[in-house]
Amino acid sequence: MTNKKASWLLTFAKQCVVGPMCGFSASHYCSTFLSVKSRRPPGRILASSLIIFLVCASRAHAVDELVPPFGFRWNDSMARVEAVLHGAKAKITSREKKQNRDVWTVDGLIHPGLKRTLFTFKQRSLVAVELQYEYPEWSIERYNQRMGEIRKYFDEKYGTGKLVSRARDNNTDVIQTLVGYQWMVGATLLELFYFSAQHDSLVYRTITVDYKAL
Repeated sequence: MTNKKASWLLTFAKQCVVGPMCGFSASHYCSTFLSVKSRRPPGRILASSLIIFLVCASRAHAVDELVPPFGFRWNDSMARVEAVLHGAKAKITSREKKQNRDVWTVDGLIHPGLKRTLFTFKQRSLVAVELQYEYPEWSIERYNQRMGEIRKYFDEKYGTGKLVSRARDNNTDVIQTLVGYQWMVGATLLELFYFSAQHDSLVYRTITVDYKAL
């Protein structure tokens, strides 16, 4: 990619809007879109691994008590979360202050396809966990299949989810698609999103599962 083209895309990243319901950072996703690198293709075992992970994350709790993944609880302190991440050999790659919240970006939590995890704190207490999954070798059909599998599981366990976004923007050189669903589970808001951005042959796709304390 030429410097001129990269500069144009970075300018676009600052202007693009992903959608208010999902909590995505448009500039984050568009800049990530610029730096997608090929990785080893996932094995066949990944076809159901995300579903298994989500089942295990909540199986020990009642339906009306959905807790965040990785053994955390809402209102865990920043110190406890950091200690657990350190023990898991995960790396906090950035710490950002956004209004009255602290947002950590974490790499290295082991789960197939998990690219990064965002931890959000309010008054130094955990209030949100966002899991961002990427499968660089997958086609759009495989992404659609995976979205269907996760949505079906959530629907069966928590009731029919609410469609909160189904949008496709073709008005710029970067074609963006956003599809999202939402479930209210006790004191937790659960969200599932698919986002894609495409410019010529460069494509970025992600599936995001968000847990948010109410």
